[in-house]
Amino acid sequence: MNLLIKLLITTVLVVVIAKFLPGVEIINYTTALIVAVVLAILNTFLKPVLIFLTIPATIITLGLFLLVINAIIILISDYFIDGFAVSGFWNAFLFSIILSVSQSILNGIFIDKE
Repeated sequence: MNLLIKLLITTVLVVVIAKFLPGVEIINYTTALIVAVVLAILNTFLKPVLIFLTIPATIITLGLFLLVINAIIILISDYFIDGFAVSGFWNAFLFSIILSVSQSILNGIFIDKE
């Protein structure tokens, strides 16, 4: 149940952020749901590999390089999904920061802590 709530939260946030952030476009709600699923899959399987490969850069930057990895995940999802477009690295960077902060807040509100 928590997985479905997280996917719905991410879907709504993708739509809302795309409406307000220039450089990020999404065609419809179905595409937003696909973006949420692809982001979940990439964060589960690819992100740990990228974190492992960039441990020295992450240590040197005191963890700030993880924000770059999040932006790369957004750009990879842009590559795989038709109907979702991010116009550059900095837009993906800002999108990933806003999405991460918003997800943390809303997951804290709506997800049961058991």
